[in-house]
Amino acid sequence: MSTQQRSTQHSTAQEGVFAISVAARMVRMEVQNLRVYERRGLLTPERTDGGNRLYSEGDIATLHRIRELLAEGLNLAGIARVLALEHEVAALRRRLRTAEGG
Repeated sequence: MSTQQRSTQHSTAQEGVFAISVAARMVRMEVQNLRVYERRGLLTPERTDGGNRLYSEGDIATLHRIRELLAEGLNLAGIARVLALEHEVAALRRRLRTAEGG
């Protein structure tokens, strides 16, 4: 994969491109649930100038993870904590790789 392809793939993962109805369909959730998850701080989709939510591929991955955690019996507070810890672990792993020179 070329550097340009990786850059495009990375920006797509971060860029909001999916409307809330499309995102809900992609993860097999109700639109209202996505609004609740945003209110609870589990994810923060981008907004258009008109205020419409736009979900990125990264947001879709987070929604899939939320669905998995709900299926395991966690409540939204527990899910928020798990997501925060997973984010922290990922950041620490990146720091470690950088410190190791790779």
